Amino acid sequence: MFITLVGQAQCQEYNHFPQLSGATISDVVEAMSLEEKALIVVGAGLHSQIATNENGIIGDVKGRVQGATGSTNGLPKFGIPQLIMSDGPAGLRIDPIRDKDSTKTYYATAWPVGILIASFWDTTLIQKVGKALGNEVKEYGIDVHLAPGMNLIRDLLNGRNFEYFSEDPFVSGRVGAAYVKGIQSNGVGSTIKHFVANNQESNRLNVNVNVSERALRELYLKGFEIAIKEAKPLYVMSSYNKVNGTYTPESYDLLTKILRNEWGFEGCVVTDWGGGRDDVAQMKAGNDLIMPGADSKRKAIIDAVKNGTLEMKILDENVARILHVIIQSPSYKNYHFSNSPDLDDHAKLARVAVAESIILLKNDNNILPISQNSKVALFGCASYDTYSGGTGSGEVYSKYKVTIAEGLKNQGFENDQKLESVYLTHIEQDKIDFPRPKKTLGKVRMTPEKEFSMVDIEKAAIDNDFAIITIGRVAGEGKDVEIEEGFNLNELEKKQIKSISEVFHAKGKKLIVIINSGNTIETASWRDYADAILLPWMAGQESGNAIADVLTGSVNPSGKLTVTFPIKYEDVSSSNNFPGIPERRPKEVTYEEGIYVGYRYFNTFNVKPAYEFGYGLSYTRFEYSRLKLSSSKFDNELKVEVTVKNTGKVAGKEIVQLYLSAPAKNIDKPSAELKGFVKTVLLKPGESQTLTMTLRSEQLASFITVRSAWIAEAGDYQVNIGASSEDIKLSKSFTLNNELEVEKVNKVFVPQVQINELKHN
Repeated sequence: MFITLVGQAQCQEYNHFPQLSGATISDVVEAMSLEEKALIVVGAGLHSQIATNENGIIGDVKGRVQGATGSTNGLPKFGIPQLIMSDGPAGLRIDPIRDKDSTKTYYATAWPVGILIASFWDTTLIQKVGKALGNEVKEYGIDVHLAPGMNLIRDLLNGRNFEYFSEDPFVSGRVGAAYVKGIQSNGVGSTIKHFVANNQESNRLNVNVNVSERALRELYLKGFEIAIKEAKPLYVMSSYNKVNGTYTPESYDLLTKILRNEWGFEGCVVTDWGGGRDDVAQMKAGNDLIMPGADSKRKAIIDAVKNGTLEMKILDENVARILHVIIQSPSYKNYHFSNSPDLDDHAKLARVAVAESIILLKNDNNILPISQNSKVALFGCASYDTYSGGTGSGEVYSKYKVTIAEGLKNQGFENDQKLESVYLTHIEQDKIDFPRPKKTLGKVRMTPEKEFSMVDIEKAAIDNDFAIITIGRVAGEGKDVEIEEGFNLNELEKKQIKSISEVFHAKGKKLIVIINSGNTIETASWRDYADAILLPWMAGQESGNAIADVLTGSVNPSGKLTVTFPIKYEDVSSSNNFPGIPERRPKEVTYEEGIYVGYRYFNTFNVKPAYEFGYGLSYTRFEYSRLKLSSSKFDNELKVEVTVKNTGKVAGKEIVQLYLSAPAKNIDKPSAELKGFVKTVLLKPGESQTLTMTLRSEQLASFITVRSAWIAEAGDYQVNIGASSEDIKLSKSFTLNNELEVEKVNKVFVPQVQINELKHN
């Protein structure tokens, strides 16, 4: 493809140079000039290669893919093509219309957001979604997909939590690995990000994260480690923030000692856009590619080699690693992309995936599922303007999105037309009064709720069979969520839920609440007013259809929480130090909660949540039995077998979770940690399935800081099999006779300040 960019004379001239297609990578690197090497390790730049509109938003990459996020520099003389990179975690983010010509479109599928994808707990389905997403990446001419986001959900107020998978690193790692495998099965590159401890948007470019070696190893690095070892992503994106005093793209400890030497990563490390400060330090650390790139950065690298502050050997290694991933790209292989992925087929898969992952939080007296052809009083702006995804790099431009109101109509429900007219007029007027930008960074405007009088609510209760209220929240890149009117409901929202509940209940009619949000919200103050609560998070373009599938029972909900819902925000272990100090623009944040994040904290310290990690209801019931361990003594690995039976009246799937309780004689330990999970097939009433999970040595081990080693303590371990972190069904013990040193690692990332971590013992 790149050959067409040069004339015949140039092609003949290029024959004198080693070609990437025939020579070894080392031969090609050796033949390059210093200036050419600098061109390879620094991206093509925002302004020289990428047009911007009046809002400074990324546009065209060398005329090839409008809306792509960036590109590398090609060197045709060596047969090195330019690579195109694009966001994002919930689907490909490119412009749907090019050059104002709407006769040809480039829409992408808006898939469920990361936190909902993880709620599948089904790595086979996740890989299938990744494969479909990767197909769109390839067919639209993209080489590198800048996803998935794999940061741990440390605090519930992080504005980008919707992009991430879980508060648990084992879930994050397994889900991320499946996603990467699916994407890369198309021959395109997947980029796991943001490496590491990028757990807030407040001053994300500069904040210094003070974190202990143990918490870093056991929580924040572990998910990345699992994904890298299981899926071998071609790219890792370093984050903006500092960790223990050093910017991550400038950290040799992180990018070379841990990522490459300990984990065996063989791909390319790329900066987040504008990440890091010292270009030469990034080269030395092992951050191969600086994005989006600028002439000043290339000059800094050239000057450093000339003045001896950067060894040519190091630069050569950076270049070689980039060339290693280039030869695996579609552009290198001259793939003739179609610009026509099968969006209709992908939409069908998206609908299935969403319905499989929706979480049923409450279902008093089994009021769900509900019959079709019912009359519905549909309240809440998000019922009519449903949030399909978050903002920033996580946005996707799909051809359509199905709102909750539309999804109900598609299933035969009769929505209250007066309510619908009032809401649509209200939403439209708010968008006229406060025009929404095409792309958003920072705080996002949400249409304020419409207040209804008791007379209006009474009329709705008379005219309809039941009520639905949708609570809407949207957040995204550049701004963390606020406690008031973000995590908490505002006074009008709480008043409306109470009033609608009381009026409808007085007439013997039920209230269903749907939570359409990318972040956890407070539920304890209002949940008693609802008869049923459904959590679809942000479900992409098929939101309304999939929600209706679950409401009607055509799909039995089987999603489960990958985060804990607290009763109040102050119950979150990081609430005292998020987002750091000073609070409005934190220069640093200290992870004083240590390893006690999410359910590890709630369960160990007996803090009652509103809904615990791993929780999710079904329209049927399951019975657990016949828990068996392959041995009472641990030796390298141990098989855990359990049988699950559907004892209800409808077919359904169950997610079985394995929590391990370890000895805590010599080290402080959580009461239990997730070490395995598996989802059953669709079990018919009365049908059973026997499931097997495997515990390996590394899953028994904790990180012992003074020894820089992963150690499994001798003693008795308890296997807990449950439907959630609190709902434990069966338990059995095994013994590790002798202490086991699983792995000795580098002494790295030593904190520069004293961290007074939370301890249980």
